[in-house]
Amino acid sequence: MAFLRSLAFALALIVITPPYSIIALATFALPPLARYRIISGWARTVIVLARVILGIRYRVRGHEHLPNRPAIILSKHQSAWETMAFQIIFPPHVQVLKRELLWIPFFGWGLALMSPIAIDRGRGRISLKRMAEQGALRLARGFSIVIFPEGTRVAPGKRGKYHLGGAWIAIRTGATVVPVAHNAGLVWSRNAFIKRPGLVTVEIGEPIDPANLTPDALTAKVEEWIENRMKELCPKE
Repeated sequence: MAFLRSLAFALALIVITPPYSIIALATFALPPLARYRIISGWARTVIVLARVILGIRYRVRGHEHLPNRPAIILSKHQSAWETMAFQIIFPPHVQVLKRELLWIPFFGWGLALMSPIAIDRGRGRISLKRMAEQGALRLARGFSIVIFPEGTRVAPGKRGKYHLGGAWIAIRTGATVVPVAHNAGLVWSRNAFIKRPGLVTVEIGEPIDPANLTPDALTAKVEEWIENRMKELCPKE
């Protein structure tokens, strides 16, 4: 049954993605926030399909912790699910991502129009400087910024190295940091064709003021909160 559901879901994505990419390209002349609201409709559709076809539901705890101004959202990264669901859960935001994603036909073209901060991971401090410069511009335009500090998808129960980029942007811009934990990898694992029905829990932590903190100290606070919550969300068997 899981295979048939996953097959139906994959076919549905093949059907909806090309025409929606045309809609995305047609938004080119619109202001960034208007483009975002239209293009994010694809992600909303995917999450609905995931619920209807795959049986993947979600709940959010701590939504009241979201500040009323653009912030830096530092989140656990386990699957592709959260990159789409966050477009429903959080206010308009951009993501920091590797530039290669923008080269994917249809998907990447629409992604490029959502004002992401695309970086070349191999350029070290140059990429860090670009993140800060582009981050300040996105915040000024009313976008929050979603960053996965571990840099890649990490399986449930595992822990990656937390990088300083998100904390560095927050300190440079003064933007509040919001830590986020979730367990999407339990139902939608990395690069897995077969998805499982279940309930994803997304937890939003209290905002952290970056004032008087170093990037290391701020990253440590975020890591501590996220990993403590992950012990409950993804308990080891």
